Amino acid sequence: MNSERFEALADAFGGEVSRWPAAERDAAAALMLARPDWAAAVLALAGELDVRLLAYAAPRGAAELVERIVAAAPRSRKARWVAWLLPAGMGAGLAAASVAGFVVGIQPMPNNDPTTMTPTTIAAASDDDFSFDFEEEV
Repeated sequence: MNSERFEALADAFGGEVSRWPAAERDAAAALMLARPDWAAAVLALAGELDVRLLAYAAPRGAAELVERIVAAAPRSRKARWVAWLLPAGMGAGLAAASVAGFVVGIQPMPNNDPTTMTPTTIAAASDDDFSFDFEEEV
């Protein structure tokens, strides 16, 4: 690691080497051993910046100003389209369901004549499949 790389890492990640990328820490430790005074100065400068950045609080606008800005903001056009399309879509869905029910309802029923039924059909609806338990009251 050279001094430019060390300074770039200190600027990017701060004055604590433990926050630097793990792959860079060993090389930084070797440079710190080779040039301890210089490395301490670079890390101290980066540490001062860290302290200032942590102490900084973003300015807040007055509550009245925020309310005025929000009130003056243009309304979304999408909301008007959604408000119009939602009832139309629900009405279209109801109409489609009604038409589907009508179409299914007018379909001709299959011929239930026992003479034309196949043995498979008759077996599927035999009396053995049903059990009725009537209690007779006397």
